Amino acid sequence: MGSLIIVTGGARSGKSAYALQRGEQIAGTRHFLATCPVTDAEMSLRIDRHRRERQGRGWRSIEEETDIAGRITAIEDHGPVLVDCLTLWLNNLLYRAESRRESFDEKDAAGECQRLLLAVAGHRGTVICVTNEVGMGIVPDNPLARHYRDLVGCCNRLLAAAADEVVLVSCGIPLFLKSTDRQRD
Repeated sequence: MGSLIIVTGGARSGKSAYALQRGEQIAGTRHFLATCPVTDAEMSLRIDRHRRERQGRGWRSIEEETDIAGRITAIEDHGPVLVDCLTLWLNNLLYRAESRRESFDEKDAAGECQRLLLAVAGHRGTVICVTNEVGMGIVPDNPLARHYRDLVGCCNRLLAAAADEVVLVSCGIPLFLKSTDRQRD
């Protein structure tokens, strides 16, 4: 049975760096699931910067915008899996639904979270998921952005409740919000 670590915090708080470091402390083949789509030149540069950060550190990159549960299920070894990040994953799911003129509400987000939790439970190693605390800032000025903020909050809450550990990274400092008696990998 797999274990789940949620790493959360604000933008540029050091979440990804902490998650990479944490994953590198775990034995086995490391898999990095990147959820960020290339939407413009600036985003392409960000993606390239993140790729360079992982270069030579033993990570196998997998780009997957929406089916992270399916990708985790397909990984056969017991090494760590790092998903970076859940907020972009939810953005991609919402965008896909919006482009098809379909709804994507908290029930749909909860269903996707349950699929993810089943995949984590079936994985023989540790899954580390990076997410953002988007609800800690100002209230967005439009309904779609407020809906997205609510979806992320719902997802974070559901996954954190099921997680073995939850780490809030603030100013580059990891703050341990939840841990179990299970020994760290």
